Parts: sequence; C-alpha cells; structure tokens
Amino acid sequence: MDKLLSASVVPLKFRKNALLTGHIPYKSLASDPRVSYTLYVPAEAYNQRHPDGAEPGPNKLPLLVAVHGTRRDVFNVYDLVPFAESTPCAVLLPLFPTGLDGPNDIDSYKLYRSKTVRPDLALLSMLDEVATKWPAIDTDKIFLMGFSGGGQFSHRFLYLYPEKLAAVSIGAPGRATFLDEDQNWPAGIKDAESVFGKAVNRGLIKKVPIHLVVGDQDADIHGGDEFWVWVKKYMGQPSDGEKGPQIIEQGRFKTIHDLQDSWKREGIESKLDVVPGVAHNARGVRSFVLDFMLPQIQRKLGN
Repeated sequence: MDKLLSASVVPLKFRKNALLTGHIPYKSLASDPRVSYTLYVPAEAYNQRHPDGAEPGPNKLPLLVAVHGTRRDVFNVYDLVPFAESTPCAVLLPLFPTGLDGPNDIDSYKLYRSKTVRPDLALLSMLDEVATKWPAIDTDKIFLMGFSGGGQFSHRFLYLYPEKLAAVSIGAPGRATFLDEDQNWPAGIKDAESVFGKAVNRGLIKKVPIHLVVGDQDADIHGGDEFWVWVKKYMGQPSDGEKGPQIIEQGRFKTIHDLQDSWKREGIESKLDVVPGVAHNARGVRSFVLDFMLPQIQRKLGN
C-alpha cells in the first residue's frame, strides 16, 4: 500500500513539489471516485501553522468551501487565490459532475436527492481527507459559500449540519427548501429525519452567521415558464397542483426574499445583500460574499 504524502511527514521545503501547497490538482474522492475536489493552500500561512518537525499549532488555517452552480464552473479556485493569500485561509472546491443518477441528472447534488450519491456525505468525506493530508487546516467548522445551484446546496447543508458551519453565504438559489413541517424534502423538512438520519435543529441554525446575496436584476426564472412546463410534461413529472413535494419555480430575487422572510418567522437572523445592476452572475456578487466572509474568518484566526 502506498504511503500517504501528507503535510505531517513532508518537510516544509518539499511541500510545494509534493503538491501540498499552492493550487492542488483535482482529486477523486476515495468514497466515491465520481466526485472530486480541488484546493488552494497558501504556502506561507499553512507552513506557519505546521512547521518542520512540529505538530499543528492551536490556530489552524480556516477552510472556505465554495460550491459550484449548475453549469459546474470550476474557475473559482483561481478567482479566490488573492482572498486565500491575504485573509489567510485554504479554499476547497468540490465538483459534483452531471449524470450521477442518469444521463439527464444535473440537479441531484443540490437537491440532496439521489439514488447513488449523498452529496452532503461526500462533502464530509472530503473534509475527512483534507484533515488527514493537511492536519493544520481546520475542518471541524468550515466557511461555506455557494451561488445558484451552490446556493441551493449551501442552505440545505445549513439545515442538516449547522454544527459544521462557522458561517455560510447563500447566493441566488433558484429553488429553496423551507423549514416547513408539512411538506416533504426538498420542498420542506417533514421527512428530513427519516431521509437523512438526523433532525433539523433550529437552535443550532440560529447560531450560524448567515449571508444571503442576490442581484437586483435576478428576477427571471431559469429557462422560463414554458420551458419548465415542457420539461415536466416530457419527463412525466407532477405538474403544479398534483401530488408530491413541489419546489416553487420563480425568480431568484423573490425566492431569496421569501426564504429570509420565512426564517425571520422562525427567529433565524440573516444578512441580505441586494447587489444593484447585477442579474444572475456569481462574479457580480462575489465581492459582497467575501466582504461578509473576511471578518468571520479573521475572527476565527483571532485577528
């Protein structure tokens, strides 16, 4: 069996050559090789927390996890390098490919509904792998951000694993899960405990700093009403008004306001940034996301 090249055994001077600092190439997940992830680990910041011949110090390097949208844009690791270096923090980007549950599957990773993969457990497995290979990265509590499909992923992860989150940013989700005890997942949480094996804990959710962000021009339904009517008819899916959990298709601007309003009724506070002049564009709102994350991460660093 191959020995693991981890930052706990590789001397500081060899870590870059061992692909342990800087941009880390995509790696398949051991528990499900169809899923992969990449990291950026700022060398100076990481090495300060795990120098040669020493155990990790008490202040581990925070981890920012950025979940992609439906189109699986994977350029964000480069976009986030300046933030990772200056904050500092490590960055992890999962990649959930399309087709996990069949040729037309693009949504299972964000809805947490799949016949073959639990995306929430996949992320937890990634964190376990990171903790083993980079012991000076803090994987106990992460900073999670996601836009569009990633925004769907991140707010559902908040419901199921608030204890794992130091802060979360939820960007422009097209469809939302509400804390509705009368509807089944993914529209509500009625059956969440039976599906996922853990109850939704509102008390823990209230303790997580929550950020919501959307462009003020992000009002269109992806594909338009006519497209979704055709898709549901072609695929034989229930239409609105028929039995089965329904996730409302509406503009993201309205969805994120509805989500915040529903949380307010539950006593869950969140900060909402509405970005002027921006439609559905991850880069267009990213500065607001990072402005929210920066003090949260630095507070954990003790800065």
